Amino acid sequence: MMKDLLLVTGGAGFIGSQFIRSLLADAGTETCIVNLDALTYAADLANLAPVAADARYHFVHGDVRDAALLARLFADFPFTAVVHFAAESHVDRSISAAAQFAATNVVGTQILLDAACAAWRQADGSMLPGRRFLQISTDEVYGPAAGGCSFREDAALAPCNPYAASKAAADLLGLAAWRTHGLPVMISRCVNNFGPGQHAEKLIPRMIRCALAGEALPVYGDGSARRDWLHAADHCSALWGLLVFGKPGEIYHIAAHDEYSVLSVVEQLLAQPVLAGGRIAFVADRPAHDMRYALDDGKLRRLLGWQPRHALADELPALVAWYQEKFRHGADAAFAAAPLFPPAQR
Repeated sequence: MMKDLLLVTGGAGFIGSQFIRSLLADAGTETCIVNLDALTYAADLANLAPVAADARYHFVHGDVRDAALLARLFADFPFTAVVHFAAESHVDRSISAAAQFAATNVVGTQILLDAACAAWRQADGSMLPGRRFLQISTDEVYGPAAGGCSFREDAALAPCNPYAASKAAADLLGLAAWRTHGLPVMISRCVNNFGPGQHAEKLIPRMIRCALAGEALPVYGDGSARRDWLHAADHCSALWGLLVFGKPGEIYHIAAHDEYSVLSVVEQLLAQPVLAGGRIAFVADRPAHDMRYALDDGKLRRLLGWQPRHALADELPALVAWYQEKFRHGADAAFAAAPLFPPAQR
């Protein structure tokens, strides 16, 4: 069994918390996790309640832009790996508040890279052996994919919105740290995630909340934008595989090949009995809306023998029930409240 001490940034977010829960669900694992999270609006410590008392888990409230804090953490904990989830991630918010995305996603990533370089650099300038830095990125960095085509890892970056541009910049900084300093950076780029615990500004929970509240379900344009849907648990199993078997300096795609239009996803939600009667309202499309994302993930599948275990259509009944329970009990008022932005339809 591998012994590791991981620094997970943004571990109170949707995918970060799924990663921590999934890893610590194995009672036999000797891996320990320090979770650094600024607890911004999209974070939810309730997602980590199952592991909060686990001796292998430690939470630190802090920001990846705090260089002094990072230096202390790397001095106090002999991290063997960094898994960098922390990011502003909502496209619509990036359109109206791009500076915040640049500050967190770009500057914050560089400060974290600097901290890892300083902590892991040996006297001869080389990096401590066995260290890994996994930068969690997105399919959006490539811009829209033509119908029937999927991007490979060597495709040109062509982001169309501030969020995607900030993630592309962070990826390039990570690769520069590998080439310049030998920091063992790997980059994963993933398709749309779904699952329990996602913030209500995202498409599926937003549509469920609107339908349960008797509100119209707002869909951009004609709803023809297409996305590939991957369950967060499947995403996280691939990430763990990359930490163990991935190669520094490489980019890896994670995809489900479970593609639907936004309108189809909403219609499938409304086909669930508890949401029947919901009404779709088509709204003006957002600026620079990418109509399709698609990734070729053959490289990762060949490396890991990995494949997703959860299909969107199969998971929707249980997912609707989960969010219905969440909203009914008002366990998180911020989660249940409608955001002041249109629905995210990455």
